[in-house]
Amino acid sequence: MDIELTYNKGLLRRIGDVEISYGRREWLDSTPRALGSWTLEYQRFGSTLRTVGGVEITYRRWSSMPRTVGQWSCEHSRFGARLLRIGPYELRHDRGGSRVCAIGPLEIFYDRLGSRPIRVRLYGEAESLSDDLLLALFLVLFWQEQAWDAYNQARR
Repeated sequence: MDIELTYNKGLLRRIGDVEISYGRREWLDSTPRALGSWTLEYQRFGSTLRTVGGVEITYRRWSSMPRTVGQWSCEHSRFGARLLRIGPYELRHDRGGSRVCAIGPLEIFYDRLGSRPIRVRLYGEAESLSDDLLLALFLVLFWQEQAWDAYNQARR
């Protein structure tokens, strides 16, 4: 099953048929506020995502690397540079290590420039994306985008 990732004005708007909504002034603040019916809550005065719906996210101390997502634990590379696992889902990265190419049974496809995920393929017999896979996919894409934005800001 293929799942389209839809963008508008540079922002990810849909994962399949699940809408991602933003605040009223999205041109000033491109932070997502809801994933379908799940409200996204952030750390006060910051962009660190703290909850998705009722699922709490904890981070390593003094770091933006997630430690837990609800009951799931997260696994990182030796020096904590890359997320390797989120709960039951192993992540696979491209050769350069900067892009996530798969999350468990999901394979992620990028545009021709390789900078924007445009489609996800779910392998197996499932006919829809489970809530767990939707959550894992959204979080991985969200954190990847944040990392790229921080890298680009540092290069300016």
